[in-house]
Amino acid sequence: MVIEAGLRGASYLARGRAEGLMLIEDTPAGALRSFWAAAICLPAFLALRLFDWGQGAGTGGFGQTLAAEFLGYVVSWAGFGLASRRLAAVMGRQAEWPHFLAAFNWANVVQYLVLILLTLPGQALPGVLSSGLTLAAAGYALWLEWFIARSALLLPGGQAIGFVALDLLVTLMVQSVVNGLAP
Repeated sequence: MVIEAGLRGASYLARGRAEGLMLIEDTPAGALRSFWAAAICLPAFLALRLFDWGQGAGTGGFGQTLAAEFLGYVVSWAGFGLASRRLAAVMGRQAEWPHFLAAFNWANVVQYLVLILLTLPGQALPGVLSSGLTLAAAGYALWLEWFIARSALLLPGGQAIGFVALDLLVTLMVQSVVNGLAP
């Protein structure tokens, strides 16, 4: 029931409809339960990593590379949650943070779906078209993160950008460590 509500709420948010927030839990316990989204996203994450590895992005041992990527996956989910809590507190939005995190986590399911739908089939297209689809998927993901931060945290658009930037920073830092761990 919680998963269904979270996914339905995320589907509304994915279409720019803030009323999707009403379907997503707004309590600390709800924020914790929203990490089920990480389990739902894991097969898509692994598919994307394996696809990249198959395209020559992975140069080392398969097992060690996959273990490093999986560790990075877990750390990214937890790291953004912790970092965003601090940023929300600095912006005076502590009370709204659990709702934001829950919405953000559930929306990741939509983001992974879009990435799979646009990135993998796009690989059969010429380079510029393939890159365009990947860029479109990334742009959509950034917009969705911004929309959720603005809507759930009741922030002006400029301040909501801070949460998007924080997610990018956490992702880049974790990926840097993962690249160092993978052979």
